[in-house]
Amino acid sequence: MNAMNYLIKPMETPEEIKGKAYVHWRSWQAAYAGIINSDYLAALTLEKCEQIAGKWRENILVALENGRVIGFAGYGESDAEFPQAGVIFALYVLPEYFGKGAGRALAEAALEKLKDRAEIRLWVLKENARAIKFYEKLGFAPDGREQFLPALEAYEIGMVLHR
Repeated sequence: MNAMNYLIKPMETPEEIKGKAYVHWRSWQAAYAGIINSDYLAALTLEKCEQIAGKWRENILVALENGRVIGFAGYGESDAEFPQAGVIFALYVLPEYFGKGAGRALAEAALEKLKDRAEIRLWVLKENARAIKFYEKLGFAPDGREQFLPALEAYEIGMVLHR
């Protein structure tokens, strides 16, 4: 399946918000087991993801297949350290869509939304080799930044894309 099979659009409807929450929950359970604190992961329930999705609606794109949300991306402004940069702050797809083009379609749509930015930054868990490889294929490279996330008991690294 290629990216042409997915509709990428801004998250708008209650069904899309609920679908985004489900993707958040499922993808974290699949991608982060064994990488982050297991108690934190167990506490990240579908209900908690629904609360987050209901509050955090700005700059979210969803990937739909046959009307069903199968992935999402969040993008926006970078922090004070890099005020001229854009940022991708979230990119998740359902595990059964890993490697099937949905993540790439979402990333390309988010990058298009940030087309006026000369650089795009993101953070990725240091032990998430699949995600690092994915971002490298898009042109991102590690930027030397690293930070520890106490709640997750994991390190993340910064990556940057210069255009």
